[in-house]
Amino acid sequence: MRLGIDLGGTKIEIIALDDDGTVLARERVPTPVGDYAGTVHAICRLVAGVEARLGRNGSVGIATPGALSMRAEVLKNSNSTVLNGKPLKRDLEAALGRPVRMENDANCLALSEAVDGAATGAPVVFGVILGTGVGGGLVVDRNVITGRNRIAGEWGHNPLPWPRDDERPGRACYCGKSGCIETFLSGPGLSQDYIARTGQSLAAHDIAAAQARGDAAARAALDAYKDRLARGLASVVNIVDPDVIVLGGGLSNIEAIYEGLLALVARYAFSDGLDTELVRAQHGDSSGVRGAAWLWTALKTG
Repeated sequence: MRLGIDLGGTKIEIIALDDDGTVLARERVPTPVGDYAGTVHAICRLVAGVEARLGRNGSVGIATPGALSMRAEVLKNSNSTVLNGKPLKRDLEAALGRPVRMENDANCLALSEAVDGAATGAPVVFGVILGTGVGGGLVVDRNVITGRNRIAGEWGHNPLPWPRDDERPGRACYCGKSGCIETFLSGPGLSQDYIARTGQSLAAHDIAAAQARGDAAARAALDAYKDRLARGLASVVNIVDPDVIVLGGGLSNIEAIYEGLLALVARYAFSDGLDTELVRAQHGDSSGVRGAAWLWTALKTG
């Protein structure tokens, strides 16, 4: 049995998978926001509860925001900032009494979709999370590629490609720079764009609903979002040239962003044609937690 845990900013989810991917159990609890010790305790409580219910122990994989630092084995680059600088993997292994595999949540999404999702069988898969933040993960032959510094796939903290005058210098990002892709393509980034156009504050899903009702400002905001998304993905294609790009996260459920998106990516990519597949995550918001469980079936990470 494989246990996967998705440690999110607002919720922690656990899933238990059998060898064939059958879901044996799942549960969600709120994340103890700003409470590191409480977060570790909540994860351990979920593991103990599921194992007691099923009557057996399992391997444990964790999908986290951010990545493990190679220098100190502490978490870095997390937008759940209470986790940064903390030895989360070591603390969980000590508390659970077993080894834990841990990867960035976008890596887990990409692995999930490459193993038994929308990109099943594809040699090279780039997984994208479009949500409160913007993440990316790279999987090659069902192996997570983390890179020398464990930041492979972090396209959200590159600058927006080919910026227009009204996009410079860009909004400040929590990483300390300005104009990062994340500041444009995250849910808060879309909301900020709508505010700039109307003076009104709407969440991303409300902007999508307004667009569907014919709101011109919402349509303009989503058109700008789609163009920026295409530019960002074209830069990934130029470097990685994946077989499949999988979109996940809450904003991947907005139907309007798919209309003509691949043609826009092709317009910006450095190629005379584009055979890349661009698909929505088959497992939706469960891709991260399933990928965490599948960390114990991947050939390797590195």
